[in-house]
Amino acid sequence: MMTQSLLQKYWPYFSAAAILAILLAAAAYIVATLPPRAIVMATGPKGSANYELGARYSEILAKSGVELKLLPTSGSVENLRLLRDPKSGVSVGLFQGGLAEGAETSGVESLGTVGYEPLWLFRRSGIGGSLKALAGQRVSIGPEGSGGRAFALNVLTRTRTEGTIGELLGFPPQVAAERLVAGDIDAAFIVTGWDSPAVQSLINANGVELTSFDRADALVALYPFLTKLTLPRGIFDLPNDRPPADIQLLASKSILAARADLSSALKYLLLTAATQIHSQSSVFQKPEQFPIAESVDLPLSSDAERFHKSGRPFLQELLPFWFAVLIGRALVVLVPLVAVAYPIFRFLPLLYDWMMRVKIQRMYGEMRSIENVMDDEAHEFDAPAMMAKIDELEHRAIHLKLPTAYGSSLYTMRLHLGLIRAHLQSMPADKPTHGAENDQSSARSRSELSLASRPPGSGAKR
Repeated sequence: MMTQSLLQKYWPYFSAAAILAILLAAAAYIVATLPPRAIVMATGPKGSANYELGARYSEILAKSGVELKLLPTSGSVENLRLLRDPKSGVSVGLFQGGLAEGAETSGVESLGTVGYEPLWLFRRSGIGGSLKALAGQRVSIGPEGSGGRAFALNVLTRTRTEGTIGELLGFPPQVAAERLVAGDIDAAFIVTGWDSPAVQSLINANGVELTSFDRADALVALYPFLTKLTLPRGIFDLPNDRPPADIQLLASKSILAARADLSSALKYLLLTAATQIHSQSSVFQKPEQFPIAESVDLPLSSDAERFHKSGRPFLQELLPFWFAVLIGRALVVLVPLVAVAYPIFRFLPLLYDWMMRVKIQRMYGEMRSIENVMDDEAHEFDAPAMMAKIDELEHRAIHLKLPTAYGSSLYTMRLHLGLIRAHLQSMPADKPTHGAENDQSSARSRSELSLASRPPGSGAKR
């Protein structure tokens, strides 16, 4: 009873406290589910094109208050392995298309392709310009775990020249370039961009030539993830006509990939950075050709698909990144919460009103029972016992705890109890009233009692 009394007295405060508790819990959940302020990106060896691209991503994300930590790796194969491992701590990475074909890639999504990764075959000038000329030579195909090594081995295996090579070596691009210029090796397969230091140094090196893949179309047909690129005649040195003819290169597409559980807000931020970095024109691509919303090896992220169709979310366009993320999370959490809570809290006052009125209506029910006994002419009744019941009802009514708003209903009920008492006092104490001489007063009393036994608001007119 004490608990019920407290609830009756302080229910508005309890409701306000419940609302405040829900809002605090929602706020704690929102803060707990905000994106991390630091993520790790798998790139490639230090000095490689992908590592340099990672540095540009890091610079752009830092402007939005997100730290992008770069993890140097041996190359695309290791990048993909780290992305597939949820315990590695790596959330995003660049890797070469074609490597994930047929591999287990659950939990990893593509944010789109961001450029081409050409396969360059540089050789000493004294070696012929075909893959068969590599027989017996010392050839670098890239370090273990690199996409370049896997790419070169695919080409050598398909053309059946792998077994003819004298020695396969695993130097990184820059080291392979230095060894080739020094004459320590005879040829080098390098997968990297046009602007990479390794390619630029070999283009201008004396005694080094670039090989054209004369069967590039056939290899593209065999490997759908490959693209044929044409390096125009004279692109190295136009006045001296270097190279003297167009050179056909093979290229895979570079994929920006992320773990599927990475926050959508961070995916949008990465895609925004990718647009700034990769949309510039170069030797092999037109302005704004990349990034492209396509799935190569990996399923395309739904966030990437929306970004490429509609751009950044409205809030991120309008507000600073973290403020936009906070507002977005709040909307995601609070809108459904309000949709559920509003009807509940709107119903609470109605429920409370019903509970208060039920207390009064119960007493009216007891009054109706007394009236029915008094009106039953077939049986005698004990008038003192009836009076005691009426007194007990009045005592309960006086001590009934109700809010002030229900005071008028309580006083009306006590008035009706008085009418019943007056009617009982006007009747003989030992038997019900009979005879024509009492018909008129009995009819008037029953009319008053009928009115008295109806609770307020039941539709009777006084």
